[in-house]
Amino acid sequence: MNVLVCVKRVPATGGRVNLTADEQDIDTQYLGFTVSPHEECATEQAVQLIEAHGGSSTVLTLGPEAAGEQLRDAMAVGIDRAILLETDGRDWDPVATADAIVAAVVAEREAGQAFDLLLFGNEAADSGGYQVGIRVAVALGLPCVTGVKSLEIRDGVAVAKRQAGGGWEVFEVPLPAVIGVREGINLPRYPSVPGRLRARKKEIVRSAPTSRSVGPVKLRLRLPAEQEAKVEILGRGPEAAPSVVELLVRLGVVGS
Repeated sequence: MNVLVCVKRVPATGGRVNLTADEQDIDTQYLGFTVSPHEECATEQAVQLIEAHGGSSTVLTLGPEAAGEQLRDAMAVGIDRAILLETDGRDWDPVATADAIVAAVVAEREAGQAFDLLLFGNEAADSGGYQVGIRVAVALGLPCVTGVKSLEIRDGVAVAKRQAGGGWEVFEVPLPAVIGVREGINLPRYPSVPGRLRARKKEIVRSAPTSRSVGPVKLRLRLPAEQEAKVEILGRGPEAAPSVVELLVRLGVVGS
């Protein structure tokens, strides 16, 4: 089995997001980077499938040279090899991103590295587009299932399950196939020190794709309005006790 997992370098969640002066990009000077939680689970799923069925695994990302850090994180937990589709760091739209991935998959196939399974995170943590994996599947003529929370491979068939209402939808699709994985399908392992040392020795295959943007043109970015919070000081020391009791009564925590 030959598995490809596609990840995206995104700003670490929880940090304050600032824009550049021209409002065209996120100011990343003080931000850390990671991959989306869904893609961490996709990476773990690829490692588990190879452990169970044998074969090889590849991680791919489209991004700047610095995205090699995320590729080495994936190799540190067990992915065998990595491909970097190197860009100047600007964010590509879903059409251009899918085109670049498709071209890389076709090139790998022509070089004798045909993939049996392509794993994606269900959506990226920053843009939340939900469409790159689907576009890749359509372009390659492969079956595609998204929102997957359980995945097994049986006799050349991917058995994928996703939650629906109070139960599960079960899909059986022949390989090769494209699967969009949701967070919670597994518990991703952390890179070990020996794993990180091994990852440093592994080669990252690089290429420079050409962007073909056909979607809406970005004019500028805009941050959402921040919610204001009010703080009321009820008092200091023992004299604050009556005000605290009054507040608790108003909230219904204690009886009047």
